[in-house]
Formats: sequence, C-alpha cells, structure tokens
Amino acid sequence: MAIIVRLDRMMADRKMSLNELAERVGMTNVNLSNLKNGKMKGVRFETMDSICRVLNCQPGDLFEYTEDDNVQN
Repeated sequence: MAIIVRLDRMMADRKMSLNELAERVGMTNVNLSNLKNGKMKGVRFETMDSICRVLNCQPGDLFEYTEDDNVQN
C-alpha cells in the first residue's frame, strides 16, 4: 500500500503509550494497534479527529503517501 501510517512516531514524540492513547481516544488497544501497524483498510474521520485532538497534531502528521511500484494501471 502507498499510505504509510506514522502514528508510532507521533506517539513517541508525545511520549504516549498505545494503552494511554487508546483510552483517551476511546478505541480498543487492538483496533489502535491495527491502525498503527497499517493493517486497517480505512479510518473514520471521527477517529482521526479524536487522535489528532489527543496528540495535538494534523492528519498529515499521521499519514504519508509514497509511490507504490507494485500498483498496476
């Protein structure tokens, strides 16, 4: 996939654990871990809003787009 999730970087910058972020955002640890590891196919705006509010960041701080050489047109 061409989208890289940078949630772990933001959590480290804020010195926040997965458990703390999950609790403050209102997600389960498993779902937040799946998001952090790029195993989710999508994320709701409501969830991004909560994560950005808690981490005091922008959506662009959490996600990065890179060219995927494996994509066929």
